[in-house]
Amino acid sequence: MPRQARLDAPGTLHHIIIRGIEKRRIFDDDQDRKAFLFKMGTLSRETGTAIYAWALLPNHVHLLLRSGPGGLPRFMRRLLTGYALGYNRRHKRWGHLFQNRYKSIVCEEDNYFQELVRYIHLNPVRAELVADLKGLNDYAWCGHGVLLGKQKADWQDRDYVLGWFGSKEREAREAYRKFIWAGMDQGRRPELVGGGLLRSQGGWSQVVSMRRHGEMEMADERVLGSGDFVEKILAEADEQVRLQFPPLEKEKKIRKLISEYCEKEEINWRELQSGSRRRPISVARAILAGQLVKEYGVPLAEAARHLGVTTSAVSKMIEGKGNSNSTNSTTSPNLRRPG
Repeated sequence: MPRQARLDAPGTLHHIIIRGIEKRRIFDDDQDRKAFLFKMGTLSRETGTAIYAWALLPNHVHLLLRSGPGGLPRFMRRLLTGYALGYNRRHKRWGHLFQNRYKSIVCEEDNYFQELVRYIHLNPVRAELVADLKGLNDYAWCGHGVLLGKQKADWQDRDYVLGWFGSKEREAREAYRKFIWAGMDQGRRPELVGGGLLRSQGGWSQVVSMRRHGEMEMADERVLGSGDFVEKILAEADEQVRLQFPPLEKEKKIRKLISEYCEKEEINWRELQSGSRRRPISVARAILAGQLVKEYGVPLAEAARHLGVTTSAVSKMIEGKGNSNSTNSTTSPNLRRPG
């Protein structure tokens, strides 16, 4: 059976799982782990790829990231190839280091962002690399400590993540810590990494309930989200295939459209992207969302990235659901969460 195509557009939220070939180790020591993080951090800045959560395990890696203007495949190709070459050279080995195909799951942000951050950051506990939450706080090879301010990784977008938990840093860190603690006994959460309907509905109990009532729901093993979200992502993928124009050219056209509109309406582009809830900004955002998606065929995730909101918010704007002031955003001078 042929492999399905990747689902991606700039601004898409992905849960990435990278595994060693034949489940072999991909990190032998801390020098290997540092090399991987250095490569990932450098590429994150170069490509505009936002990294929110990450965990390095002996034979696999979990990442939660948002693809940049150049898309996910280019970022992942440079990351995996660059690291594998360095690893093989250092350890005097030949051949493939990773499984041929990393796993990328497109995620519905509003419903799953916090759950995915927790799931990924609890991986070292589930793998028994650390004994408890105190051990996780000090674990250097996971983004959890960065969010708490105990580790440094300036390429990790900690402000965005903490913005989901509160508007002030201290409050957000404490809320995040409690959220992690509440999930310590949740186990492996197959609905977050499984396939098809199980993933889309968020668990087996929901699938059983649907089947009892004879309900049907769109599902795809490459997507984590509701049936409506799955349907929109697949429709966007079809549209992208039809359009087929260079990403950089598209990026320039989008930026030009937004720039000209902001200049005409005397709106600050930075404020537009900050998640501001001021009415003039919300109105401008809704108008631009409609133009980008309906008139220019820009995918929801890419429009969201340029407008400083979530994919779901853009969807609601173009469908006319909710008012133009509602962006589900929590903003502060310190933390920002597009929403």
